[in-house]
Amino acid sequence: MNIKKASWMIGIAVTAVVGITLMALTQRGLAAPPSDKGPGGIVVKEVKIDNFNFGPASLKIVAGTTVTWTNRDDVPHTVVSDDKTTFKSKALDTDEQFSYTFTKPGKYSYFCSVHPKMTGEVIVQ
Repeated sequence: MNIKKASWMIGIAVTAVVGITLMALTQRGLAAPPSDKGPGGIVVKEVKIDNFNFGPASLKIVAGTTVTWTNRDDVPHTVVSDDKTTFKSKALDTDEQFSYTFTKPGKYSYFCSVHPKMTGEVIVQ
């Protein structure tokens, strides 16, 4: 067998092995895109509190979604709905979280009661 033919056959074999491996990983979900689903199949979205801001400041979700706020700042923050009754967290220290599941469509504005200029909104469709 000549060298050209052997090189060509090795190239085909390597391509086939890589292709089959990628297909197997995708079918097992190892190469699948990340999901927003948490434990029990609940859809979870995250809002980060950092540098005295909620990010994203505006979040669009579907009813039934749980939103989790995580404080990444070095100072305490809260998450309080504008009506002060729909949801209200305790003071969150660094890396602490607060979660709320939105069950009804609507616009939910919120703020930090420690720093009232910090605001955000969740739009539930």
